[in-house]
Amino acid sequence: MTPEDEPGYPLGRGLEVLERLWRVNHAMQRVSNRMSRDLGLTGPQRLVVRCVGKYPGVTAGKLAAMLHLDPGTVSAALNRLEHEGLLERRTDPSDRRRVALGLTARGRDLDHPAAHTIEAAVEHLLEKVTRDELEASRRVLGTLAELLEHEADREA
Repeated sequence: MTPEDEPGYPLGRGLEVLERLWRVNHAMQRVSNRMSRDLGLTGPQRLVVRCVGKYPGVTAGKLAAMLHLDPGTVSAALNRLEHEGLLERRTDPSDRRRVALGLTARGRDLDHPAAHTIEAAVEHLLEKVTRDELEASRRVLGTLAELLEHEADREA
C-alpha cells in the first residue's frame, strides 16, 4: 500500500515525489547489494564497467563528467575495479599524462546485459512507457537535478 492509498495520511505533492524518489533509491540500494553478492559488482560499479565497455579509452575525468559524479567517487570505483582485475589503466603513448581506461578480459565478460540487475529493471520499464512519458520524466528529473545541484553549490 502506498501513502496516497492511505486516506488518513496524505503527503501532498512535494512529499509524494520525495517518497517515490526515496523508494527508488532504497530499491536500487537493495538490488545493488544483491548484485554485489551475485555478480561481484555493485550497481554503480557495473555502470562504470558498462560505460568503459561502451567507450574504451575514456579518461577518468570524462567518465566522471558523463556520469555527473565527483572525480573522487569515480576514482575510488576505478581503483576497486582495477584491484578486482576488471579494469586497466593505459598510458596514452602520445601524451604520457593522459590515462585511458579499458576493460580486462574479465571485465569484458561482465559487459553485457544481465538479468536481475538495476539496468535490466530500467530496460523493462522502457518497454512499458511511451516516448512522451520518457521525455517528460527526463525533463522533470533533469530539472530536479539542476535545482539540487544549485542548492548544493550555494554558499551557506
